[in-house]
Amino acid sequence: MGIDLKSEFLKLLDKDIEFRYAVAGYLGISEILKKLDALFEEQRKLWENQNKLWENQNKLWESQNKLWEEVKNLREDFLRLERNIHALGARWGIMAESAFRNSLKGLLEKSFNIKVERWTDHDDEGLVYGYPSVVEVDVALRDQELILIEITSHAKKSDITLFNRKAIFYEKKTGKKPSRLIIVTPYAEDDTKELAKQLKIELYTNV
Repeated sequence: MGIDLKSEFLKLLDKDIEFRYAVAGYLGISEILKKLDALFEEQRKLWENQNKLWENQNKLWESQNKLWEEVKNLREDFLRLERNIHALGARWGIMAESAFRNSLKGLLEKSFNIKVERWTDHDDEGLVYGYPSVVEVDVALRDQELILIEITSHAKKSDITLFNRKAIFYEKKTGKKPSRLIIVTPYAEDDTKELAKQLKIELYTNV
């Protein structure tokens, strides 16, 4: 039976053109359907991979955003720390100058019989700072010698010129010319020392 069907099928393919075209068309469609199924399967896998890629990309962006936020917070912390350090440094400088001034005053008065006073007056014309302000300077008296003293934690060129203007203002207000101008500081740069020398200001440093 199987052999007769096969023979008959082959005869039809050989003799019947319409049958032959029908079988060829069926076989072609079947092949196309198989390829389409395979293509759809590949497309499905591709979409799955694409979705996974997007998920990974979203996770990457989330991680990136968290990292930027952490960096931003870290930068803000460093800025706060820097401001605190600057504030602490400024406060230390004021405290150090005050303590140093008091120590020096006590040393001069007790050991060298030199009286040190804090002289203040109002500069209405703005000769010292460029605008009306209160001017302060330490004055040391010994016999007939009048000495102006400035104490600072770090002497800069601007400190030298400012002290010189204070001396000029003091002489104008009191009518007394200081015999010596002295700046005492733990630290001064070379150009500061040179300017002090030019203005005849004695600079005592590295004490």
